[in-house]
Amino acid sequence: MLTAKQIRESYKEFFRGKGHQIVPSAPMVVKDDPTLMFTNAGMNQFKDIILGNVAPKYRRVADSQKCLRVSGKHNDLEEVGMDTYHHTMFEMLGNWSFGDYFKKEAIDWAWEYLVDVLKLDPANLYATVFEGSEAEGLGRDDEAASIWERHLPQGHIINGNKHDNFWEMGDTGPCGPCSEIHIDLRSEEEKAKIPGRELVNHDHPQVIEIWNLVFMQYNRKADGSLEPLPAKVIDTGMGFERLCMALQGKQSNYDTDVFTPLIGKIAELSGLSYGKDAKVDIAMRVIADHVRTISFSIADAQLPGNAKAGYVIRRILRRAVRYAYTFLEQKQAFMYKLVDTLIESMGDAYPELEQQRELIMRVIKEEEDAFLRTLENGIRMLDSAIDEAKKSGRSEISGKEAFVLYDTYGFPLDLTELILKENGMTLDHAEFDAEMAQQKARARNAAAVETDDWTVVNEGEQEFVGYDTLTVDAKILRYRKVKQKKQEYYQVILSETPFYGEMGGQVGDRGVLVAPDGSVTEIYDTKRENGINVHLLKQLPADVSLTYKAVVDGDVRMAISCNHTATHLLHEALREVLGTHVEQRGSFVSPDVLRFDFSHFQKLTLEEISAVEHLANSRVRQAISLDEHRHLPIAEARNMGAMALFGEKYGDDVRVVRYGSSVELCGGTHVANTGNIGMIKIMSESSVAAGIRRIEAITGLNAELEFEKHQGIMREIAAMFNNVPNLVGALRHAVEENAELKKQAEEFFQERVSNMANELLGKARSINGITVVEQTGLRMPDVVKNLAFKIREKSPEHTVFVGATYDPTNKPLLTVMVSEDLVKEGMNASVTVREAAKLIQGGGGGQPGFAQAGGKNKDSIANAFDKMKQILGI
Repeated sequence: MLTAKQIRESYKEFFRGKGHQIVPSAPMVVKDDPTLMFTNAGMNQFKDIILGNVAPKYRRVADSQKCLRVSGKHNDLEEVGMDTYHHTMFEMLGNWSFGDYFKKEAIDWAWEYLVDVLKLDPANLYATVFEGSEAEGLGRDDEAASIWERHLPQGHIINGNKHDNFWEMGDTGPCGPCSEIHIDLRSEEEKAKIPGRELVNHDHPQVIEIWNLVFMQYNRKADGSLEPLPAKVIDTGMGFERLCMALQGKQSNYDTDVFTPLIGKIAELSGLSYGKDAKVDIAMRVIADHVRTISFSIADAQLPGNAKAGYVIRRILRRAVRYAYTFLEQKQAFMYKLVDTLIESMGDAYPELEQQRELIMRVIKEEEDAFLRTLENGIRMLDSAIDEAKKSGRSEISGKEAFVLYDTYGFPLDLTELILKENGMTLDHAEFDAEMAQQKARARNAAAVETDDWTVVNEGEQEFVGYDTLTVDAKILRYRKVKQKKQEYYQVILSETPFYGEMGGQVGDRGVLVAPDGSVTEIYDTKRENGINVHLLKQLPADVSLTYKAVVDGDVRMAISCNHTATHLLHEALREVLGTHVEQRGSFVSPDVLRFDFSHFQKLTLEEISAVEHLANSRVRQAISLDEHRHLPIAEARNMGAMALFGEKYGDDVRVVRYGSSVELCGGTHVANTGNIGMIKIMSESSVAAGIRRIEAITGLNAELEFEKHQGIMREIAAMFNNVPNLVGALRHAVEENAELKKQAEEFFQERVSNMANELLGKARSINGITVVEQTGLRMPDVVKNLAFKIREKSPEHTVFVGATYDPTNKPLLTVMVSEDLVKEGMNASVTVREAAKLIQGGGGGQPGFAQAGGKNKDSIANAFDKMKQILGI
């Protein structure tokens, strides 16, 4: 029986023999593509080629690509673990042809590999072909069907609808029919009862798709029409985990050696067995799947966070923790202990796992610990809501309360329902669903983008000249209108451009297009999309056919370049001060500030920050000239000592930026020599995640202005102390004197409160054996609170304090204090003030023994005062 490792390698070897270049997997986390957060298909790394933006270096390519899907067809996150074959992270074996072979070779080689090489029984295989679409004006894919007829009987060739058998990259762009290969893994008895063809594409767990052959031959335009592609593309993707299941004779992906080592380790750590309890089995499958996703994401530089891709990873991690907590009784972090097992299984194919072992384990453990605290807090909050509901005679919790727990605190809905069920209560699902729908609508509206078709003005490809010049004559190649968040703007692609598109953490350039008559059109930003620099304009130039002078804002570019070069100098200085374990984990470079994230496992001391700053600035003062190497073979770049950035994928040719001993692979813009930076000033150092620190810094003019600001502050402080020679000594004396005065004032305040309490107790009335102390009129809130507690101290039994006061701004305040013995008899200060506060248009609460409520309507404070006494029966 072939192992997973052997299957993966056999695929690569087969297509290497068919003239394919075997390329490494792209990172699972996508950078510099605004349309994607994660690699969700093998074709993602080839988008530029498929779209025609970049010429292919190889016409035939194959690989094993790590992918992540958490939404879309058959990939709902909540399904993962429930069945035997859905996953978040999975591997896709793929082969591509860019304008080389097409349907015949793709189908014939798929058959050869599955049947002749892997020895799968052809009687168990089925192929689907596109049945056509009258609405699209497309007929059946008879070409693919005729090729399949050479391999399969007609009964095993099935027509598929547009949903299943017409692949599209998006609303617009390359698309075409596809042919899926399905396999029937059922027993002979089951096959005799129901033919496999009747179960294809019907979600049967043993009749599954294993390979999809996509024939890209059309381009979808914005109006929905199709036009033939000039260069046809083959894009195939085979589910690695499903193929392993078929070859290893298993009924579940989770029973293959892709997952069994992880599940075995989970069983060992939890002390439970797999295969005995359905809920335990689901939990183990969820954790086994999710720990792969989380580990690969961290290895590809995506840490759990609160936004975008980081939020997705955090959500997946928390789902795993929730299953471990509820069904495996894991109240302490344990998932991080699975990382070693994962690396043993997959580290050979994906060496980044081994390289980032320590970081992966630290981040997962910290996230587990944090969410376990969240779970405990959420349970306490839910218990409180249940108690309040029961006191009010309700057996249902509002959907809004559950949604706040879910959305704000990350508390899982299914756990809320489980706890409610244990307490004999239910949830208002309609209200919860309404809240969820509103949130999704807000997110859709915020993200909705409408794009017109590209209007082609001139043919040609763009050339970037921005490393050498900030001004160039250029023609408009194409443009289109974009609508987003009720705003309209234009995307423009120029024939030549000095504008750097946002990429690698560096923001995009801005500037102008100058027409021959001198009129100016602003370019307010530049984005990098599908390998092209796209210029963003609020309006188009009057005549798009003219040749324009494209001019980058030189001051902004210089500020950006200063900050980018400073990140390189800081990176090197950090490694010298802290150690060579320091590696870049992300950066942001703008004209105003730079952020640099790096691996380090403890807070930097002030001395370390100072040492890093001094080292970096020493290189600034040396005015080291830029030594740039473009289109350098990657092997040669590494021989130079160039540092690759964490989570980035590099091509065969790279750009090397060197300043003395600082050597990095980098595509960003930089200064001609380090002296242009002027000065680097580190403004802050903080934690981003487990083992990841962040420094923020400024350079050049911004550092100068910051220095001036601090000088001004120091002059103001000195003037306040009559410019004494020893300013620090004067400040220390003032602080000590102030502390002594505060201590005296507090003693006086407490004495005054004590005297006031005595006066009020002297005026107190006795009602039904209860000492009733009242306070009304103008009083500061802290005085009222201290009075209440002082009265309880002086009269700890059978005592009630009732206050209806207002402060100098006329804000009313209701206060109730009830001695402990009366609380036991049923008096409740919190209930009292909440009810009375309605009369002053306010609210509040507290504990049964002490509570306060504020409001807006001072005129009704007397009525509220009477209401409190009425409720208390005094």
